[in-house]
Amino acid sequence: MGSSRFGRSRSSERRWRLGAVAGVAVLAVGVGLGIASADESAPTVSCPKVTVGVNIPAPQQAEVQRNLELLDTQITEADKRLRDAVGQGGPDFARNAVLGPLRDKRFATINRIETAIGRNAAKPDLDAEGLSACALSDGTRAAPVTKPTTAPTTGAAAEPAPAESAAVPGASTSAPAGTPVAVNGQLSVCGVQLCNEAGEAIQLRGMSSHGLQFFPNCVNADSLAALRTDWNADFIRLSMYVQEGGLETDPVGFTAKVNGLVDEATRLGLYVLVDFHILTPGDPNVNLNLARTFFADVSARHAANDNVLYEVANEPNGVSWDGIKTYAEQVIPVIRKNSPDSVVLVGTRGFSSLGLSEGSDETEVVNDPVDAENVMYTFHFYAASHGADRRAVVARAAKSLPLFVSEFGTQTFTGDGTNDFASTTAWLDLLKSNKISYGMWSFSDGRETNSAFQQGTCAGTSFAGNGVLTEAGRYLRSRILTGVGNPNG
Repeated sequence: MGSSRFGRSRSSERRWRLGAVAGVAVLAVGVGLGIASADESAPTVSCPKVTVGVNIPAPQQAEVQRNLELLDTQITEADKRLRDAVGQGGPDFARNAVLGPLRDKRFATINRIETAIGRNAAKPDLDAEGLSACALSDGTRAAPVTKPTTAPTTGAAAEPAPAESAAVPGASTSAPAGTPVAVNGQLSVCGVQLCNEAGEAIQLRGMSSHGLQFFPNCVNADSLAALRTDWNADFIRLSMYVQEGGLETDPVGFTAKVNGLVDEATRLGLYVLVDFHILTPGDPNVNLNLARTFFADVSARHAANDNVLYEVANEPNGVSWDGIKTYAEQVIPVIRKNSPDSVVLVGTRGFSSLGLSEGSDETEVVNDPVDAENVMYTFHFYAASHGADRRAVVARAAKSLPLFVSEFGTQTFTGDGTNDFASTTAWLDLLKSNKISYGMWSFSDGRETNSAFQQGTCAGTSFAGNGVLTEAGRYLRSRILTGVGNPNG
């Protein structure tokens, strides 16, 4: 949620070549000649040569070529970074600021090439681990890695949680009978659907909190109990803003708060979506290190749980899909280290609009998906601002992508204004027909019409029934309970 929404020249020299020999595509990339001119004192990058000598299925040839070009671009950008930084930084500047990030990007890109080929042929082993680390012409080298995206060795993982959230270490995996988690168990992505432990496609319905720093008292044991038993909802999304007074101001305290709320939801048999709520800046890579630390801590704490999903970037904006994907492919392995089977949601371009708010559409994701299993892609809508044209795109995209509406509102994209329940109903009917899960913004008691609770509710302990709800809250509670949304309850 935010306050607002919505070529390279073919003559250029490349470090890769693509040729066809007896039906076999042979590729070479990353010779690493460097581009600094003779009169510049900056060192240049030299990377190991990547060669592929296997059949590349026709549907994947363009994708493989695009990633090969990206490897070339990465070296060019690293050389430019070195030239621009001449005379700056300490003795480890080049290794930490240039070679390390370059290594991580190359690892992810080479893996994408392997995955692309593997969609319609045997997945090759291009030795991404061995070919990721590059060196400089002055002898400086990046450390080789087995996984360039492992969690930091210091930070939240080494910081003990406060006593208030450590009462149930790891949280219980035994959900109360009849609750969503007891019924469905460990979730996974099967094709374009979210599926339960039995492999059946399901739809989760729930609520998204507002920023936990803005409304610190609205998500608690009492309100979560009402969400589970009075609303019959399936999940709560915990929106941990990174900026705007959020996580970056107190990483240890806010991480402990998230962990404690996950524990509360787990006791009730609710699923929990842990949302790394980036918005401004819109490029998630700005917060990459904080994301790694946060998700390392939370996923380690709840490694034994089967009810936790992770949303790694709320609403990327002003950043390319490639930038979002690069970020996701560095954060997901941190989660996978502790929680290998968890479902991970990745935000899409243009405030999670599948790129629509920035002049694109879902094809950029379809053609270049994140290189990881059990991944879904988020779409957000606000019913009074987004109508039939966007519904048509979602209906089309749902045939090719596993989608999850982790946030929507019944009003305008500002989160305020008149509720449009007719448009909301059309949206939720579409999501129901495609078994796309959804969570409404927001589980709060603010003055805006997006708030589910009337002002002042969160200061008390009573959260059940229509009497404490706004029009939007009554509508969604009714929709979940009866299948028909009724703002009058």
